[in-house]
Amino acid sequence: MANENIKVLIDEKTLAKRIAEIGAQITKEHAGREVILVPVLKGSFMFAADLARAIDLPTNIEFLGLQSYAGTKSTGVVQITSDLTRSVADKDVIIIEDIVDTGLTMTYLLENLQTRKPRSLKIASLLHKPARSKVHVDIDYLGFTIEDVFVIGYGLDYDGRYRNLPYVGVLEL
Repeated sequence: MANENIKVLIDEKTLAKRIAEIGAQITKEHAGREVILVPVLKGSFMFAADLARAIDLPTNIEFLGLQSYAGTKSTGVVQITSDLTRSVADKDVIIIEDIVDTGLTMTYLLENLQTRKPRSLKIASLLHKPARSKVHVDIDYLGFTIEDVFVIGYGLDYDGRYRNLPYVGVLEL
């Protein structure tokens, strides 16, 4: 990766500070209750791990795999690649997403999870890219709003690569 042209967009320290703030907000708003964290794989795994550690509440984690990208482009079709393994009925559920851009994937996921009858359903997204929005999505816990750039690192990828970068960057192709 040393030869790649990557511009750091959000550094490690800034990520850690904001995630701690979101964790504190979730802890305060859900005081006295258990929350079910639902990270959307694969991109949100780093954010989910750090956010889970920042929440001072009893938590359960249920992973959900979705796919809607090929390379740098959204396919417009949401595919469930891995479903929840237990019920979320009558539970406080927080979807953990790496990025909300068009809003189509999140709208699909919200509709799908609502049919499972959670007590509450909220969204924590590391990034929001409003310039690409096709459907409005209310993000309850937002890390950062970014411009219309293709981002990598901190779980986000380009064709499966760059997820291991400790920061969010822009790959200049």
